[in-house]
Amino acid sequence: MTQKRKSAPASTQGYEEVVEMTKDQVEKASTAALKGYDNFAAFNKESADAFTKASNVWAKGFEAVGKAYFDFAQNSAQESVEVAKTIMGAKTIADVVDAESAFAKSSFDKGVAESTRLSGMSMKIANEATAPIQAQFSAAAEKFVKSAA
Repeated sequence: MTQKRKSAPASTQGYEEVVEMTKDQVEKASTAALKGYDNFAAFNKESADAFTKASNVWAKGFEAVGKAYFDFAQNSAQESVEVAKTIMGAKTIADVVDAESAFAKSSFDKGVAESTRLSGMSMKIANEATAPIQAQFSAAAEKFVKSAA
C-alpha cells in the first residue's frame, strides 16, 4: 500500500505539469490566431482602402476625359456650322472647295492632336489609379517576406 501512496502524488504532479503545458500551448495558439486574424483584418482594410482610392482616381480622371471629349465634339460641331455658313455664302465652286479643304485639314489636325491629348490623359489616369493598388501589393509582399523569414 505504501507504493500506491507514493505513486499517487507523482502521477498527480505529472498530470498538473501536462495541464500547465497544455494551458500554455493553448494560450500561445490563441495569441497567434488572434494576431493572425488582426493582421488579416488590417490587410483587408488596407486593400479595400487602396481599391477605393484607385476607384476615385479612375472616376475623376475619366470624368475629365469625358468632359474633354465633349468639349472637343462641341467645338467641332460649331466649326462645322461655321463652315456650312461659309459654303452657303460662297460665290464660286472654288470658294466651296477651298472652304471644304481648309475645314478637312483643320479637322484632321485637331482630331489627331485631341486624340493624342486624350490618350495621354487616359494613360496618366491609368497610372495614377493603379498606384495605390501597386503600393498595397508591394506592402503585402514585404510583410509576407518578413513573416516567412
